[in-house]
Amino acid sequence: MIARMFFDVAGIWVPLWVPPVVAFVISFFSSMVGVSGAFLLVPFQMSVLGYVTPSVSATNLVFNLVAIPGGVWRYAQEKRVDWRLAWMIAAGTLPGLLAGWWLRLHWLLEPHTFKLFVGLLSLWLAVRLLWPRRVPAIASRHSPASGTRKLPIWAAALAIGVIGGAYGIGGGSIMAPVLVVVFGLELHAVAGAALFGTLATSVVGVAVYQFLPAPPGIEARPDWALGILFGAGGAAGMYVGARTQKRVPRRVLEIGMGAVLALVFAGYVLGSVFALLH
Repeated sequence: MIARMFFDVAGIWVPLWVPPVVAFVISFFSSMVGVSGAFLLVPFQMSVLGYVTPSVSATNLVFNLVAIPGGVWRYAQEKRVDWRLAWMIAAGTLPGLLAGWWLRLHWLLEPHTFKLFVGLLSLWLAVRLLWPRRVPAIASRHSPASGTRKLPIWAAALAIGVIGGAYGIGGGSIMAPVLVVVFGLELHAVAGAALFGTLATSVVGVAVYQFLPAPPGIEARPDWALGILFGAGGAAGMYVGARTQKRVPRRVLEIGMGAVLALVFAGYVLGSVFALLH
């Protein structure tokens, strides 16, 4: 008989092997493009596991705390982290967390509303990753954290911090495709910095969801046991993905991630529209 566990905060029964295996697969591929995997775990937890309360966002942040350090360490070991960019991402996304937390508990409380939000965000990222574009030559000559790029990158990180705080992904996961499609940077070069930004933001995000008061009757605290189980598989997948990334062509990574995000959009937006109409 397959061992199952009841997770009190999430309010669901889950076979113990499911969270680490799913997180390993997702994190292996997502870490190559600077995404922690939390972005894709939200649809899995909501649609497959039936975990739709606001605390799913906080649980995702716990996953980041456990899963990301191995990937960042591997990128750093290979000297493939732009630390100036990493700290800039963290400095921008951190202030937006409080606003994102408030939005999640007040405006994005209903499951179908939150799924619509997730779906539209997925569509934007998918289109930007899949749309053919020319990478500016400046991307290969200058650090992304240099000169006139500092303020625009910080402003983008601030806005993304709000979204990341509401969604439970930390913000750095969205920052990676933004750095690629808006600022013309090479995906191989920004993945490590984006993961570090996600990790730094997630530390604060977990504290916000855990300790700040939620509206009466709303459970916003993370399910630590479930988050740690996801994180254990994610840590292994992220380490292996970071080690493999340099051998995979940039366009292959972008197309793969864009296709997954497009599927997330299709499932969530169509489902949300159906729920709103009925």
